[in-house]
Amino acid sequence: MEIRKLVTVVEDVFYEGGRKVEKPLRKVAAIAIIKNPFAATFQEDLSVLVQTGEELGKVLGERAVAALENRKPESYGKAAIVGEKGELEHAAAILHPTLGTPLRAAVGGGKAIIPSVKKAGGMGAAIDIPLHYKDAAFVRSHFDGLTVSVSDSPRADEILVAVAVTSGGRPHPRVGGLKKEEAKGEDGLR
Repeated sequence: MEIRKLVTVVEDVFYEGGRKVEKPLRKVAAIAIIKNPFAATFQEDLSVLVQTGEELGKVLGERAVAALENRKPESYGKAAIVGEKGELEHAAAILHPTLGTPLRAAVGGGKAIIPSVKKAGGMGAAIDIPLHYKDAAFVRSHFDGLTVSVSDSPRADEILVAVAVTSGGRPHPRVGGLKKEEAKGEDGLR
C-alpha cells in the first residue's frame, strides 16, 4: 500500500438549533489518500485491496479515536472515493471484507454493521460518511453523517478512504426511537 497523505478532520459542535449543546459533540474523520494499484486495468483478484482495507482499518481507526481525545467513541462509519481510472469495486474491496475488524478494535467493540458509502469522483469531491451507533444500528439519535473532502484528492489513480467516529449522537435528539440507554447491544440491531 502506498499512502500519499493522511488527513484528520475534527469537528466540535457547541450550539445546534440556537441552543447550547449540553455535552459538546466531537466528530472525527481520518482519511488516507492511497495509490490505486489497479487504476486503468481490470483485475479479477482484488485481494491486495482487501488486505489494504485491513491495514487502513487499523491505521485510520486508531487515528480517528486518538483525535476524540479521551472521549468514548459512540458512532462510526466508513467511505471511499475512487478516482476516475478506478472502479467502484476497488473501493468495495477496501471497505467491506476486512476494514471492519480493526476499526471495531479501535473503538472498543461494535456490534452494529459499519454504515458505508462509496463513489467515483475527482479531486476535491466531497463524500458524506454515514454514521450510526456502534453497538445497535436502530439507535435513531445517532443516525448522522460527516461530510469530508480533500482538495487535491483523489487523483485519477488514487482512492480516498475515510473512517469516522463520534463522541455521541445528534445534538438535541427528539424524533423518538430506541435510545442508547435502552440498547442491548447483543445482535447489532437493538
